[in-house]
Amino acid sequence: MFGSKICPCPFRRAELLELPPLREVIARHGLSASKALGQNFLFDEQLLARIAAIPGDLAGKAVLEVGPGPGGLTRALLRAGARVTAIEMDRRCLPALAELADAFPGQLRIIEGDALKLDHYAVMGEPFAVLSNLPYNVGTALFVRWLSGPKGHENDWPPQWTSLTLMFQQEVAQRIAATPGNSAYGRLAVLAQWRSTAKLALKVHRSAFTPPPKVMSAIVHVEPSSMPEGVSAPMLERVTEAAFGQRRKMLRQSLKGLPGALAALDRLKIDPQRRAETLDVAEFVAVARELS
Repeated sequence: MFGSKICPCPFRRAELLELPPLREVIARHGLSASKALGQNFLFDEQLLARIAAIPGDLAGKAVLEVGPGPGGLTRALLRAGARVTAIEMDRRCLPALAELADAFPGQLRIIEGDALKLDHYAVMGEPFAVLSNLPYNVGTALFVRWLSGPKGHENDWPPQWTSLTLMFQQEVAQRIAATPGNSAYGRLAVLAQWRSTAKLALKVHRSAFTPPPKVMSAIVHVEPSSMPEGVSAPMLERVTEAAFGQRRKMLRQSLKGLPGALAALDRLKIDPQRRAETLDVAEFVAVARELS
């Protein structure tokens, strides 16, 4: 799939391989971050190496990266010995990525396209880790898609991905790892935690980016765990969407449009006067199980 054989000693070879500084690569190719594409470039190679190390040993493992841009995180992943599939829709960045492919024969496959329109399971064809400095404008949509699974296979678990290590705006990252009662707790937290573990792995200051975004960023690391029995994933999504769609209202109001939901609350002895942010993940799972 990746062409040439991978070097049996990726770490040793990477240590010996001298690559031009990222700033030099960007200047040589006349690149600049596109606001329309939600791009912000990271140049700090020590920080990029720390991000690549979050999932553990990547030597020889398949990794999916979305929105690599000029290849800052990509080179860190390649140096860690990963076999990287990079999906990039900005044609301006393709020559810089092609140079990395030449520097790491057999380790980098570049796909030009929109990650939202591609079947990642079909593209990868094997278990894979996801590591990405996600473009801000598509990050949440991609995250929910990975959590939910391919259309028609939402109940297939564990997923083909082994972990998700993703850069988000810090506010979004906090929503993913939030606990009940926290103002950040909502639909994203439930979807991320009901059959996975999610944690804030690393905070990244805005000054680390070029150009600096207006907000702070953070890395979220998610690993799949066991899926509760008797629960339909699409039903849980419907329950959380309804409950948090009107989060200031009591459950008796926010869930009344979902057939059977109020009766389910009664059977489970969940007070319908509670608000969605007070229910823990297990309670949402219980409601979805009743309706499944």
